[in-house]
Amino acid sequence: MNISKQIAQWRIVAASVCGTSHLKNNQLCQDAHHWQVLSDNVLVAAAADGAGSASLGKVGAMIAVETAIENISTLRLTRKILTDDALVRSLLNDAILAAKKAVDDEAATCDKQPQDLATTLIVMLATPEVVAVMQIGDGLAVAKDSMGNLLALTIPDSGEYINETTFLTSPNALDTAQMKVWRTDIVNVGIITDGLQMLALNMVVGEPHKPFFFPLFEFVANAEDKTEAKEQLVKFLRSERITQRTDDDLTLIIAAFNNS
Repeated sequence: MNISKQIAQWRIVAASVCGTSHLKNNQLCQDAHHWQVLSDNVLVAAAADGAGSASLGKVGAMIAVETAIENISTLRLTRKILTDDALVRSLLNDAILAAKKAVDDEAATCDKQPQDLATTLIVMLATPEVVAVMQIGDGLAVAKDSMGNLLALTIPDSGEYINETTFLTSPNALDTAQMKVWRTDIVNVGIITDGLQMLALNMVVGEPHKPFFFPLFEFVANAEDKTEAKEQLVKFLRSERITQRTDDDLTLIIAAFNNS
């Protein structure tokens, strides 16, 4: 009798949807995301929010996430290699630099200024033993460990004024970048863009909201059909529960490491 054993692996569900304010004005979604699971259960994920004031913000966001993930995914990483904190930080820094250069190059090609492609960027590396994030701008990255602790790996960089943040194309972008490496038994990770901040983060104390993230983590852990799961996530992001609280573009990447 053949007994099949489930292989330990990441399950990921991710979506970017257009905010109701953009839909009303017939504008494109300015958010973008990209992810890959590399060999040895190394997950790389990125999310970006193109500036609404930038004429090519969507283009900047797409180029940023795709370049950052490609930069890391070509390196044949293993979990053993990622035991070195300095190397992990260097990998994320190189990915951000590559994304910034790609956006700047695209601006030059289009005869535009870099700020015309302004975008935020969050890049994450995760294995069952470690999660590391580098972030420029607003949005949030979180992780949950095997004990049920939920940690905000980053906090939104919202600037001095409302709706103000630092962009990848800003002159001081790398100076303001946040980086966090957290070593523990990683069970879940998540990334959101700023459209979900008011729902997903207790802004007063700067802590992620468990009632927002925990049901989503349970959902992705039990998601058998990838296509159906993405459809359900999109439906959730477009639901009245969400759109009553925010009219901005929304990106959500959630992942669970199934070890059984």
